[in-house]
Amino acid sequence: MTAPQGPLVVGFDLDMTLIDTVPGFTSVLTALGDELGVTFPVEAMTAVLGPPLDVVLGPYLPAADLASAGDRFRALYPDHAVASVPLLAGAAEALAAVRRHGGKVVVVTGKYEPNARLHLDHLGVEVDVLEGWVWGVGKAAALRREGASIYVGDHVHDVEGALAADALSVSVLTGGCSREELLAAGTHVVLDDLRDFPSWLDAHVA
Repeated sequence: MTAPQGPLVVGFDLDMTLIDTVPGFTSVLTALGDELGVTFPVEAMTAVLGPPLDVVLGPYLPAADLASAGDRFRALYPDHAVASVPLLAGAAEALAAVRRHGGKVVVVTGKYEPNARLHLDHLGVEVDVLEGWVWGVGKAAALRREGASIYVGDHVHDVEGALAADALSVSVLTGGCSREELLAAGTHVVLDDLRDFPSWLDAHVA
């Protein structure tokens, strides 16, 4: 892939790319399960974070209950899932690398946007644009609108969004998808985690 033309704009996924959502998701699922009288297999569910909430909850609740359960999950989220969620290793340095090259940081996530904002504010992460509640190829519209030439994510559906936006897909292995799955989905670059991103970006824009 060639270096980007024009101003550098880099998009990032949020959950399991920039932040480790497992502790928060675990707490919310436990609280929701207590309210609903359902014992969710929390460990298994948090091992594959990435898909939309209705997909995650779908196997464990009647279809008619999914919408209300999702609403309740999002309502419980601020009190149960923000304080316990840290930045992933290398995330701050990755964002700083974009800034060092004069670039703009865009976060495009499937998470409910007000809750995504709570995470960024709690962790002191400043971004230029936050777009929430978009998934898979649905991320392409925001990436195109902002002129992103790179999209960084952890899931095969992040790869789909990057490719649909004609952006370079950079994948990290901090989520639930393997290197083989990400390569099969068409990603251009696989990094172990975001600690490798600054040196990769330096070489890419050189």
